[in-house]
Amino acid sequence: MPIRIAQINDLYFLKQYDKHISENELENAINREHILIAEIDGKIIGWLRYNYFWDNTPFMNMLFVFSEYRSKKYGTNLVIYWEEQMKRLGFNTVMTSTQANECAQHFYHKLGYNTIGGFLMENESYELILSKEL
Repeated sequence: MPIRIAQINDLYFLKQYDKHISENELENAINREHILIAEIDGKIIGWLRYNYFWDNTPFMNMLFVFSEYRSKKYGTNLVIYWEEQMKRLGFNTVMTSTQANECAQHFYHKLGYNTIGGFLMENESYELILSKEL
């Protein structure tokens, strides 16, 4: 499964599916090379988007794999690729979050992430903060 850095021509596709970020910020993430795209036979099957927590710790904001490709290690491969990239850039720790009522927490725990805290937003489920030493 090829993994590549998103290009500006991916913006139209990504903005259709990634509704957690404005189009302007999505374009900024592409320009900063903060989105990784997973493909099979030239078809986008998922992506990983990140930024920095406290401006100095890589924080995975979005990991998405289309449902027909889930449970086939594609998400795992995206995360591992990202972690290796962050380690090459000199980072020792990465972070992410997920809601406590989502199964994603179990996915991240299997990958070695530890729950280090969380918070509760009004009308939302408890948000878990996870961290991993590289």
